[in-house]
Amino acid sequence: MRIARVNTATGQEIVAGQDGSWIPLSAIEGYRAPARITDLLDGARLSELAALIAAQPADRRVEVGFEDAATVADAGDIWGAGLNYRGHSADLNTDQPASGPGSYLRPRGCLMDNGQQIELPSQSKRVTAEAELGLVIGTECKNVSRANWRSVVAGVTAVLDLTAEDVIRENPRYIPWAKGFDTFCSVGPQLVTLDEFDDAALRAIRVTTVRNGAVVSSAPVSDMKYDLGYLVEYFSAGRTLTPGTVICTGTPGAAVISSGDTVEAVVEGVGTLVHTVR
Repeated sequence: MRIARVNTATGQEIVAGQDGSWIPLSAIEGYRAPARITDLLDGARLSELAALIAAQPADRRVEVGFEDAATVADAGDIWGAGLNYRGHSADLNTDQPASGPGSYLRPRGCLMDNGQQIELPSQSKRVTAEAELGLVIGTECKNVSRANWRSVVAGVTAVLDLTAEDVIRENPRYIPWAKGFDTFCSVGPQLVTLDEFDDAALRAIRVTTVRNGAVVSSAPVSDMKYDLGYLVEYFSAGRTLTPGTVICTGTPGAAVISSGDTVEAVVEGVGTLVHTVR
């Protein structure tokens, strides 16, 4: 199942679909539509919704465009794994961390909706944009074992992660500051529930960073040094992750962006985010 939050003339609407068509949750008789995607993410609620969507008549199904879809990250923290693909380590001319992935926690104020313009901050002269696969936590959890990671992840999404790269090159301790500017993160345009992918299909997902229509970098999830189960174990170790938390799993490579550019995060079978640069 796929879930999104779309902007309408009267506000925002959560929609869900299974076969390429979509049902506005407010159109389901007797169903109390939630205000947040996060409120749908526990396993029982997702199963209930999937059954309701399947039972809806054809005349309730609508077409949905994602050009300006609202972020699916409507609650929870935003964690990120750095230097998790070999190619991105080469971009920065540095070695991958040996004892665990690079990591950061970014402020929610940096989030933008799909299609929103990226604002380049005056504090940086080299901003990069990076496509990533995002994991969305569905249930409150702590100390999750690598083998049980699927039990706490509701679904996957696309992420466009921006970085003031010159700041990090000056001092790697500045990572949260370098990633926290307004419009420096996009998550969406939809969430795809994890039951649509077995482990082999997840490893085969290709993540691609595109600038002005040209591929800058691309690699499958299988090219990660630290796999998805490891990342869930790592980020939940000793701390509680709440529903809606997003784990950004790293990028195969970054595109340096300038005013006037268009940048895309393409996550095969999951979604595409598109933003112009101001």
